Amino acid sequence: MPPQTRRSSFPKVVIERDTESEESSSEDEAVEEEEEQEEANVVVPEETIEAEASELKKKGKTPITITLKKVCKVCKKTGHEAGFRGATYIDCPMKPCFLCKMPGHTTMTCPHRVATEYGIVPAPRKNTTTSLEFVFQRQLQPRLPPIKPAYVIPDQVHCAVIRYHSRRVACLEFHPTNNNILLSGDKKGQLGIWDFGKVHEKTIYGNIHNCILNNMKFNPTNGGSIYAASSDGTISCTDLETGISLSLMNLNPNGWEGPSRWRMLYGLDVNSDKSVVLVADNFGYLYMADMRSNNIISKPTLIHKKGTKVVGLNCNPLQPDLLLSCGNDHFARIWDMRRLEAGSSLYNLEHKRVVSSAYFSPQSGSKILTTSLDNRIRVWDSIFGNLDYPSREIVHSHDFNRYLTAFRAEWDPKDSSESLVVIGRYISENYDGAALHPIDFINISTGQLVAEVMDPNITTISPVNKLHPREDILASGSSRSLFIWRPKKLSNIAQPREEKRILLCGEASKKHTKKHDHNSDDDSDNDIFRGKDKGPKQKKLPLKSSSYSSRKSR
Repeated sequence: MPPQTRRSSFPKVVIERDTESEESSSEDEAVEEEEEQEEANVVVPEETIEAEASELKKKGKTPITITLKKVCKVCKKTGHEAGFRGATYIDCPMKPCFLCKMPGHTTMTCPHRVATEYGIVPAPRKNTTTSLEFVFQRQLQPRLPPIKPAYVIPDQVHCAVIRYHSRRVACLEFHPTNNNILLSGDKKGQLGIWDFGKVHEKTIYGNIHNCILNNMKFNPTNGGSIYAASSDGTISCTDLETGISLSLMNLNPNGWEGPSRWRMLYGLDVNSDKSVVLVADNFGYLYMADMRSNNIISKPTLIHKKGTKVVGLNCNPLQPDLLLSCGNDHFARIWDMRRLEAGSSLYNLEHKRVVSSAYFSPQSGSKILTTSLDNRIRVWDSIFGNLDYPSREIVHSHDFNRYLTAFRAEWDPKDSSESLVVIGRYISENYDGAALHPIDFINISTGQLVAEVMDPNITTISPVNKLHPREDILASGSSRSLFIWRPKKLSNIAQPREEKRILLCGEASKKHTKKHDHNSDDDSDNDIFRGKDKGPKQKKLPLKSSSYSSRKSR
């Protein structure tokens, strides 16, 4: 028997089209549009429509409506679109400017985007002179040189390792004594050790943490070990040569007990005077662990609003008893560790949104630099003066949605004037038709954009940036990859031409035509760095054993 087909009546499909339709270039499409227009011009009596609708309802079927109208991703309304289109960001007309958060204009026409001083906003400040401020001017201010040294900007990629980590980079740290060692942590909890002086000497320890490695600090008395805080609720002390890790603290000894009980550690710093490791969790509490006995030495202290993350901790370089913290409760707070208890903060620096980082100035410790998600970098020139208002607010693009590590403005530890900071940029710019996200060097004393560093081969965002404490080197983490920047003159002379300076890891070492895996993060993984030299392919050099280890922990 011939196969029988089962007939069934399908519900009526109603397609709603947008009023703004693009013109078709082909003649066939034009004819189809004319036919559709003629069909649309046919007037159907309302009685017929009602009859068809009632007939469908009797059969238990309702008409299906498919809309093809443009829907804004910001306000969820039809008729317009918002978001990135190439290198251009289109604002939602129902919202204020994405960059400066002020109404009345768009991001492309924002005055802070093209301002000479790069969007500096003088903050109101009272002209008051206190005894502490007088002491600062008398004793601490002479340590800063009267003549500001010339800035040396590392603006060219010297070497790179592509897809070094299996997930996006979360933090970076230079070795305190070895100038060529860079440590990195990623979203998966892996700890990477890279000797960028030899490029190919790299190590990854993947068995230390199970979640994001949020912060790292070296042991001040032992440069061969490092402390790390992770979202799995543990503090680890890892020996860099052997990879053996010691757990100082575990806030989740019973494993997963639900989101209301799972504690994650974010902020981390080391108080060398007291030999104490300071960490803070996602519930607003501060913990202290003794570096000598590897035990918790006090009960947790509530330093921010209960139930909010404390994402940053920083001890003053000259007065380690002064502690600076920041978190998701829109505050950065200054504490005296000698009388640390809930509600005893010395100052509360209020912000409009989440504070992603807060640091004392690296040499005098008298300035404060904060980064907030309201696209503002705030500066306080003196911790001994009036802290009710910041000295300056600098408009900068670092407000992001998700799938990225938080942007943090970092001091240049070599700058004796304590005025140069580095931070990645979120909004892309159009450079010869390519949408790039540069890394900005900003003079916080004037708010001027000193330099913007970019490379046409790096099309991903670089939210993690670290300046070398002794050399003119910038390390940046972009997606899974690491890049080392040097000044152009030094970069051109430093290495011989035949040595390979770009190292491909994992899937990046395969053919570029192969698709990326589906287990990658959503923070853009198309970061295959292509060298400018198009000569014959070089053979892969074998991995040499570094001073730490060449074994890969599994």
